[in-house]
Amino acid sequence: MANNGPNWDGLLKWSIANSDGTRSQRNLSDEDRRWFMEAMQAQTVDVIQRMKEITLVMQTPEQVLEAQGVTPKDIEDLLDELQEHVESIDMANVLIISDYETDLNSIGGLTPLLGYLKNSHANIRAKAADVVTTIVQNNPRSQQLVIEANGLEPLLSNFTSDPDMTVRTKALGAISSLIRHNKPGITAFRLANGYAGLRDALGSENVRLQRKALNLIQYLLHENSSDCNVVSELGFPRIMMHLASSEDGDTREAALRGLLELAGEKPDGSTGKLGEEDEKLKQLLEDRIKGISLMSAEDLGAAREERQLIDSLWNTCYREPSSLREKGLLVLPGEDAPPPDVASQHFEPPLRAWAANSDANTKSSTKKKEAPLLLGVGPSSATNNQGPSTGEAANNQGPPSGEADSGR
Repeated sequence: MANNGPNWDGLLKWSIANSDGTRSQRNLSDEDRRWFMEAMQAQTVDVIQRMKEITLVMQTPEQVLEAQGVTPKDIEDLLDELQEHVESIDMANVLIISDYETDLNSIGGLTPLLGYLKNSHANIRAKAADVVTTIVQNNPRSQQLVIEANGLEPLLSNFTSDPDMTVRTKALGAISSLIRHNKPGITAFRLANGYAGLRDALGSENVRLQRKALNLIQYLLHENSSDCNVVSELGFPRIMMHLASSEDGDTREAALRGLLELAGEKPDGSTGKLGEEDEKLKQLLEDRIKGISLMSAEDLGAAREERQLIDSLWNTCYREPSSLREKGLLVLPGEDAPPPDVASQHFEPPLRAWAANSDANTKSSTKKKEAPLLLGVGPSSATNNQGPSTGEAANNQGPPSGEADSGR
């Protein structure tokens, strides 16, 4: 073989010739086998060894790295590489379990990774949150270990008070992945006054942060209907109605999904938690229907989910179809009919909700349910002490493309 590395052209020709079905199968000669193995092994990366090396770098004090010429950009690149390696659930568990019962027991990279969430460089804080998202997503074992390592605390701190908007958005993405399908995680989030942080995120001017917050709110309300009391007491309906008129279509849809969760019947028979906002909601839906009526055919097609959500929300709140149906705007020519019934996926039929509500109204004493007590310190109004590094101001101009969690 040449000194410059494997002969990849020769390997390709050999592979095609031996796998295209034009030749009968034959045993490889020892020489061919050695040549093939050498070509492949020369390009094989020892992932575990590489993860160990990256972990050693993360464990090295920042001043030592700087003295050795390691720059923040170098650390970002290492975190990018680490994220690629841990996309496999097995590799994610190997990274964070220091007493892994194989020869991989020396990795233990969770603690230094969480430490990077407090790094003085905003890009590193954001990238560390990205890696955490990858590790915990759909991985119950990793979720448990991150919670036990108190990883939620720095994520919440970055989400609620980091001066860099990209860091806040990435931290929220990591929180969302950490607590989904994770009851202890949801409990910890509630006790840390996480809903107050979500309310502040909805009030921000960053569309991406708003969308992520709305998606997480909708999930939490769907999983814990009693939390509807909490968000209503915190004034979420008013903010969500405002966002349902956003110029961003994805934000409008996310806000409508959240309102639909709030308005629907709950397992205990109680109904919507919109209260005094009900009339405002009706006006909002009428305005959106009017706006949809003026859309071009192309825009109508793109707004299909929004049309369905508006009709479902109207039907849930007022027990009648919206005017989108009579206008012929709910199901357009060429679209499947009938459209998916978004409301029935989450709530009982409106007739049953009406019956339950009528029975409730006949009772002489109906007490208002109080919101559960939220423990823990609320999000700080001040930013943390981390100052953005040189060039980080660009992050505030808008987040990079691509999002890690299920919310857009």
